[in-house]
Amino acid sequence: MGTGVLHIDLEAVAANWRALDAASAAGVETAAVVKANGYGLGALPVAKRLARAGARTFFVATAAEGLELRRALGEAPAICVFYGHMAEDTLTIQRGRLTPMIPSVAHLTRHLEALPGHPFGIQLDTGMNRLGLKWGDWAAVAPLALKAKPKLVMSHLSSADDPASPESARQLATFREMTDGISVPRSLAATGGTLLGKDYHFDMTRPGVGLFGGLPFAGAEPVVALEVPVISCFDVEAGEAVGYNATWRAPAPTRVATVAAGYADGLPRALSGRLEVMAGKVPCPAVGRVSMDLITVDIGHLDRDPGHVSILDPHRGVDRLAAAAGTIGYEVLTSLGRRYRRSYRGAD
Repeated sequence: MGTGVLHIDLEAVAANWRALDAASAAGVETAAVVKANGYGLGALPVAKRLARAGARTFFVATAAEGLELRRALGEAPAICVFYGHMAEDTLTIQRGRLTPMIPSVAHLTRHLEALPGHPFGIQLDTGMNRLGLKWGDWAAVAPLALKAKPKLVMSHLSSADDPASPESARQLATFREMTDGISVPRSLAATGGTLLGKDYHFDMTRPGVGLFGGLPFAGAEPVVALEVPVISCFDVEAGEAVGYNATWRAPAPTRVATVAAGYADGLPRALSGRLEVMAGKVPCPAVGRVSMDLITVDIGHLDRDPGHVSILDPHRGVDRLAAAAGTIGYEVLTSLGRRYRRSYRGAD
């Protein structure tokens, strides 16, 4: 193989959705967030498998993502767009029968004028200060917005991945103050909020990263494995440097494998000196700098040259790799390179 193979277990994605659905309060719908090309794993195969599992509502970031999803899933599911109703997206929203999640007064005005009667939802800012109508704006436009019968009113928690953070309880209280008494379905919880308990569930939860095996859903089934080919193996003498800027020198004679993956493939340069890969069941340290297309691995302790190494597996998931790079699992997932051949288990 010329490039790595990213193994994606769609059955595990479906199992994670079912587990989060079971964790939700009775009568609560569990949607699925598949933005950023299904967190880098392929929005279309992921969404098709989740639709078979029972998901009826999907969330994406952009109208273009939504239109692609509509063509793949057909008429039945609701497809909601976090970016709202951008000025250039009116036709796409209409053609895709998409539900823009309105984040501002300007978006609300644009939507009601351009597509009267077309479904929409409302985003409220409960303290994250990113997207959503602030309290004063919501108070001013709520009568008009509610008269137009939005499909959903939602907000987003800033710190749900940390159960000890007081921010979630503050945002929950604000969301209740802004929405108690309305007859529109409400949603506050993504993956982390779902795990905070039923007070956060309202009418719909919207798990994203937990579907793909990422924290904070510690009980998730692993979804991805990554194996990459070894291009060549060679001997290195004590004191010889490997890689850019000679940041690593062999302390003793050893053997090094050059592996076909780098930061262009989603392995951050920050992993330099921190990455461990697996040759079968044997861990091997990556040495020298992570470069654009290559990493180098010390294999001097192996009894033979490997044909490939594993970077992600059921015991070394995206969050472990992310921790080594000083980032988060979300970034690792969404950065996995396009050069990898994707192999799906459970695709239709």
